[in-house]
Amino acid sequence: MRTVTIEGQLRTEVGKKAARQLRAQELVPGVIYGGPTEVTFAAPAKAFKPLVYTGEFQFAAVNVGGKSYKCILKDLQFDTVTDTLIHVDLLELVDDKKIIADLPIKFTGVSKGVKEGGKLVVKMKSVKVKTLPKFLKEFIEVDITSLALNENLRVSDIVTSEMEIMNSPRIPIASVVMTRQLKQAEASASKDEKKK
Repeated sequence: MRTVTIEGQLRTEVGKKAARQLRAQELVPGVIYGGPTEVTFAAPAKAFKPLVYTGEFQFAAVNVGGKSYKCILKDLQFDTVTDTLIHVDLLELVDDKKIIADLPIKFTGVSKGVKEGGKLVVKMKSVKVKTLPKFLKEFIEVDITSLALNENLRVSDIVTSEMEIMNSPRIPIASVVMTRQLKQAEASASKDEKKK
């Protein structure tokens, strides 16, 4: 799994004034929690770009104060006016401690309904899972080959081992809907049937 390395520095002062000073130096304040101790740090804004501006799920290796912390991104704060990153929350991965993470869904195969002229509509791009860090992966694969026209795939259809899916099992993740052309073709076919 892809890991983004971030070189940071420990923060000695916390609070709004200290955070403003860091941002003036193009540094983003952050916190690492979930491990034995909470670590407050700052790192250059550009170091976070590969972690923040992507749809991929990846690890962050944060090097601070001579130690390396293996983390996942938990929360971000952006400036409401400038839209620049102003704070990052990271969760430290502890081997025997279950965590909750959002994993992207990757749909594979071509659905039966699409082959018949339908259109695939993706309703969810990620699912919330609870698992141990060693079972985390870049995405959850969902095969849509058997998805027929006017059918839904639901969260309950996702098969994962070693992970508990936290979303409601009834929520649709994808469906195949009729396209306008298909509806028109069906309508004209039924008119022809009536004429006979």
